[in-house]
Amino acid sequence: MAFDLNSDLGEGFGAYSMGDDAAMLDIVTSANIACGFHAGDPSIMRRTCELAVAKGVRIGAHIGYRDLVGFGRRHLAVSAAELRDETLYQIGSLDVFARSAGDRVRYVKPHGALYHAAAADRELAEAVLSAMAEFGADLTLLGPAGTELEAAARACGIAFVGEGFADRAYLSSGALAPRSRPGAVLWPDDAVTQALSIARDSKAVTVDGGSVAVRAASICVHGDSPAAVEMARRIRSTLDDAGIPVGAFC
Repeated sequence: MAFDLNSDLGEGFGAYSMGDDAAMLDIVTSANIACGFHAGDPSIMRRTCELAVAKGVRIGAHIGYRDLVGFGRRHLAVSAAELRDETLYQIGSLDVFARSAGDRVRYVKPHGALYHAAAADRELAEAVLSAMAEFGADLTLLGPAGTELEAAARACGIAFVGEGFADRAYLSSGALAPRSRPGAVLWPDDAVTQALSIARDSKAVTVDGGSVAVRAASICVHGDSPAAVEMARRIRSTLDDAGIPVGAFC
């Protein structure tokens, strides 16, 4: 089975840019495109969708809390009903641009604080899945395996794909180490090693030097990570050399 390589893209806003999206889209197989809540704006969403379609990369809605100032990395007190509506709004907004470019939104991946909150809170996870079910179009959920997000997806019959992170260290619990903790963000050499370990052995390093099981069929390289393009290019080359086929999951 092919192993997916994804990246968080379209995360600029107005005159501000972040990462080299065009270069990343030459490497990855799936693009998690910001939908205007934690980052992105209509013009960036359109442009990123057009680039993704032109390069044959699958489009995913990278939904987040309404938090441009905090880049979606702050936990907000959002009710389940509000989260359902904001999720549906974000998917629909991106899908308009994806269809204009000649494709559609294929999957959904929560961002930042929402990713962690919905993974731990069944009510929030169900809110995300409820919006996906309302939207329809055979969407897939991309997220951390063995969490409330996976359980909610299974319960409502929506396809789920587990995700691992090349450029982030893990806690022994299987959660990502907080960015504030030393060693939480991995540099290219360690990220390449971790990506191969996840793809081949379903294991990742922990921030204290141990290892933890990570069940994944997709690996993320954050578009705003240091040397992100180099990292992604080396990861794809390493997977190819190891005989692990790289391809989109949907």
